[in-house]
Amino acid sequence: MKKSYIYYFLLATATVPPAYAVEQNIVELDQVVVTAPLAEKVSDTATPVTVLTEDELRLKVGHSIGETLKNELGITSQSFGPGVGTPVIRGQSGPRVRVLSNGIGGNDASAISPDHASSVEPLLAERIEVLRGPATLLYGSGAIGGVVNVIDNRIPEQLPEKLLGGALEQRFDSVSDETATTMKLEGGKDHIAYHIDGFFRDCGNVDIGGNAIDVKAARQADPTLPVALQNTRGFIANTGSDAISGSAGLSFIGEPGFAGASINRLENNYGIAPDGSGGENVRIELRQTKYDFKSELKNPFSFAKSIRTKLGFTDYQHHEIADGEVGSLFTNETWESRLELTHQDLGLLRGVIGFQAQSSDFEGTHFHHHHEDEGHEHEEGDEEEVEAEALVPRSNITHFGVFAVESFDAGPVAFQFGTRVEQVDIKPINMNGFSYTPVSASVSALWKLNRQNSFNLAGTRSSRAPQIQELLSNGFHHATRSFEVGSTDLQEETSYNLDLGYKFNSNGFRAEFDLFHNWANAYIYQQRTGQFVDEEGLGCPPDVACFPVVQSSQADATFMGYESKLVFPLMENHYGLVDLTLFSDYTRGQFVGGGDVPRMPPLRFGFQLDHIKGDWNSNLRLTRGEAQDHPGDFDTATASYVQLNLSTQYLIKQIKDVDVMVFAKANNLLDENIRNSTSYLRNFAPEPGRGAEIGLRVHY
Repeated sequence: MKKSYIYYFLLATATVPPAYAVEQNIVELDQVVVTAPLAEKVSDTATPVTVLTEDELRLKVGHSIGETLKNELGITSQSFGPGVGTPVIRGQSGPRVRVLSNGIGGNDASAISPDHASSVEPLLAERIEVLRGPATLLYGSGAIGGVVNVIDNRIPEQLPEKLLGGALEQRFDSVSDETATTMKLEGGKDHIAYHIDGFFRDCGNVDIGGNAIDVKAARQADPTLPVALQNTRGFIANTGSDAISGSAGLSFIGEPGFAGASINRLENNYGIAPDGSGGENVRIELRQTKYDFKSELKNPFSFAKSIRTKLGFTDYQHHEIADGEVGSLFTNETWESRLELTHQDLGLLRGVIGFQAQSSDFEGTHFHHHHEDEGHEHEEGDEEEVEAEALVPRSNITHFGVFAVESFDAGPVAFQFGTRVEQVDIKPINMNGFSYTPVSASVSALWKLNRQNSFNLAGTRSSRAPQIQELLSNGFHHATRSFEVGSTDLQEETSYNLDLGYKFNSNGFRAEFDLFHNWANAYIYQQRTGQFVDEEGLGCPPDVACFPVVQSSQADATFMGYESKLVFPLMENHYGLVDLTLFSDYTRGQFVGGGDVPRMPPLRFGFQLDHIKGDWNSNLRLTRGEAQDHPGDFDTATASYVQLNLSTQYLIKQIKDVDVMVFAKANNLLDENIRNSTSYLRNFAPEPGRGAEIGLRVHY
């Protein structure tokens, strides 16, 4: 039987209010969180969980994982222009948010630098889950932000009901003249199931609500910029992009379990917003081939309920093209394997134990192009000398980890605890290596007072080793236009996190409050030093392009904040059902020794109105983002904004076994020129302006 899920309607951003279940005379059930150790229901988790699936996910899908999730509570997007958007959870990004594809790492370079797009694409996702707390220990240490798992059924785990099924989706977005086409075919017979998918996306320059460059802020951060900046109004130059991807998977499925394999190819080309200096324009050409194997064996022996294995190989590279010449090259070849054993209940204990291994061959190279005659403009046919030097030296990086997560109930309280121990070795060529042993642990409790009220409490100790670029970066990086410097003195980063939450649900009125406080020892961060050098790192002589020095450093830091939402039913009659949701989230990051952690999201609050009548539903969402006046040293503040979005969709069911969904969105209706405080490029690339998006999805 094909696995199906009945909606769990997220309170803050639901496109379908829960009263829909009343109108249709069906029973509303919790979503099951498959990323959790024991496939928990959302209501049974002791830490915040976000689940997007089916029609709700289709309406929220963006160009990137960050853009898809940016309106969820506690989540923003670290945009680096419209081509890049990695998720930021409670102010944490990069290596502190692990992005998975079907439970195994994307293993690209998106955690290495903010200009690198994630290779995990949301267009083909059937489900996205975001977890914090003990479950993150299954997938890696140091994920104090959380884990984002994008699930696309690339390797089928259950036999479909028919031999041929699938979906076709077409969408258009006016803000960048985007055209996106998505296709999926899947089916099966006897014990064989298959899956084929693909997408193509083409975008032009993104439209904005004002000037691309905030000249005053840009000069404040970089006084070496020329007096006359080349600014654009109404659009951001060099931000067009195109991407194409295809996947194929095959599984053998029987009573004991399943085994399957898949292959995926992704090609992505996107531009980086210019800084107005008249210097080189940079585009990134990303290429990735990914091979995956997955299996599950049920009841293999008396001690085990199931054994799940995953094995993946990723061949990733991207070129940074500066004015038609390769300026930098990043490559990453990674093997990753996982084994998870769900054991039989040991008294009250239910749990999972496992082993994970990862081996990467990573390198970042910077190229200097020396033309025979530097006095004239480079033309095709000119002889040139290309000098290559290591931006990040070639290194072999290995991770080995063992983990366990256990649960038990004691009356009305459900407890969960877990631990993970890793061995991390980084071995650069012709250099001394680095070795770390991060140890992480967590414990949580969910107390259900009654059907209406529940409290949750979770504590986590999360430790991570420094990443290769944090240790050894040394050189000019074209896409970020900065001279990046690592530090070999970095130690393990350890964070102690406390979560406290409350949920109430009665007669349509619902409330959720989550408070968190994180104490991070030896927190690793990248920040400008206030120095400027040329491309060679030799100072800043007159009439030579200069770039800021960005240094990896460590300091103790604290993070605190909250997420909250209230849902009120306003109307239920023959005109339909209307819910009002009030929401807010906030994160504050400070260094213990004084100063602000850079690139923190601002305070956000707002409301959403949801309406449903039959197969038609709509929502209106208004978000107020306050000014971010704590940008960190040598960075600039961002102004407040108001963002107004409207979306609607209509589902036409069962036309000769075909479901058709028509949807439309109006984004940033007020055409505000929003500067994203979590973005490195906030002074040069504001968020998209007013735009209309329409789409059609056919499912058969």
